[in-house]
Amino acid sequence: MSEKFPITPVTRLLDGKKIIYGKHLYEYEEKGGTRASSMKLGVDEHTVIKTIVMEDETKKPLIVLMHGDMEISTKNLARFLGVKTINPCTPEVAQKHTGYLVGGTSPFGTKKQLPIFMEKTILDLEKIYINGGKRGFLISINPQIIVDILKPTLVEVGYR
Repeated sequence: MSEKFPITPVTRLLDGKKIIYGKHLYEYEEKGGTRASSMKLGVDEHTVIKTIVMEDETKKPLIVLMHGDMEISTKNLARFLGVKTINPCTPEVAQKHTGYLVGGTSPFGTKKQLPIFMEKTILDLEKIYINGGKRGFLISINPQIIVDILKPTLVEVGYR
């Protein structure tokens, strides 16, 4: 029996651009994050990329793409951006900006076009797993595709 994969803004965008990617369903776990999804898919958490919607002190939103096993230094990111502070958005605000539920947020196909910042070392990986636009659904792609399609600013703001 074949699994039924969801059709999301992400899959529509990638299919429309004729991008080859893998589809991976797993049982979503509330607050499980990349640790849960990497365990369920049997992949290294470092290759699972989280999409975090953040905002500066003026509430200007942005997206940060970070390895699942690393944290974002908001101080370093704020310094890089020349702003006072950077903080994660509330789930409601993040959903308003992206159109995605938290736990299903993807940088592809967001409702509003947001600036995207990607940890530079993500490009060192051959294949990454990133949210496919729905809880419990990751896609696997070459990280260069993110650069080609989304044109993120590369940053070094991650730490363990």
